[in-house]
Amino acid sequence: MFFNTLAELSRNHCIALCAVLVPANLIATSLTILLTALRRPLAQIYQSAGIASIFAVLMLLHIWTWFAIGVVMAPTYILLWLASTCFLTNLGSIIVARRFAVKRPVVAQ
Repeated sequence: MFFNTLAELSRNHCIALCAVLVPANLIATSLTILLTALRRPLAQIYQSAGIASIFAVLMLLHIWTWFAIGVVMAPTYILLWLASTCFLTNLGSIIVARRFAVKRPVVAQ
């Protein structure tokens, strides 16, 4: 029952949700890419990717509510592609950041 209420809320406020989630996904994912390119500390990249992934997952859940009732239109697939791309980009940024992290030597005192 609670899930049905959330799904209805999601569908009733689709324009508002998409107006927030689309720019949030793009900005947060771009920030993660920028932090990775600048080789910032892993903690900053993890935090940025985590927040960006939350936006992507929220969009995926919102899209799923439309698929659950049988709405299959171009905007649903476009938003599905956007959310999936953002999520995978954030995951890739974490992998790249971990691979190229600067290993600082431990200095004995």
